[in-house]
Amino acid sequence: MAIAGTPTSQTLAQRIVPRQGILENAWVYNLMLTVLGSWFVALLAQISIPLGFTPVPITGQTLGVLLVGSLLGTRLGTLALLLYVAQGAIGLPFFADGNSGVQVLYGSTAGYIFGFVLAAALTGWLAERGWDRKVSTTVLSMVLGTVLIYVPGVLWLAGFVGGLGEAMVLGVLPFLLGAVIKIAVAAGVLPGAWKLLGSEKTRGS
Repeated sequence: MAIAGTPTSQTLAQRIVPRQGILENAWVYNLMLTVLGSWFVALLAQISIPLGFTPVPITGQTLGVLLVGSLLGTRLGTLALLLYVAQGAIGLPFFADGNSGVQVLYGSTAGYIFGFVLAAALTGWLAERGWDRKVSTTVLSMVLGTVLIYVPGVLWLAGFVGGLGEAMVLGVLPFLLGAVIKIAVAAGVLPGAWKLLGSEKTRGS
């Protein structure tokens, strides 16, 4: 594993989803993965728990973002999150708690949404280089992706809550335990799936 260099030949999604039938067409295959990735994030966004003291809810979105980026790779992961944002903006109830509309992209939590795109791009780039195949590197990838969600989220939130310090209190600290749990889930799922695929390949050889 190296930070830079030649990407691995396939992402996890490409290993799991065979290119057969109509999916032999690269455009159709990539479109399907991109759309499904965006819908997966939208589905987890509906796991939403509002907190009375902060405009930022607890959601499953961040786990979805980290997984989609790692599953699809840099290009498709980024496109999936851009599509997710676009679908929510045009009125589909894809944002947290079923919210939608362009106004969400100007609201207090908009920074997190834009951070989703950055996080998917980074975790996808790292996954293409094998970071999702070992628990230790998956954890590091998920931590870096989470940071890329929180940084623009907090910077944007600061303009709504009276400063950076308050934004940290309201937009980061209440969610650290949840972030640890999500990272642990991803660190179990991704390397575990690769290990299972490797075992199946060995049995089939």
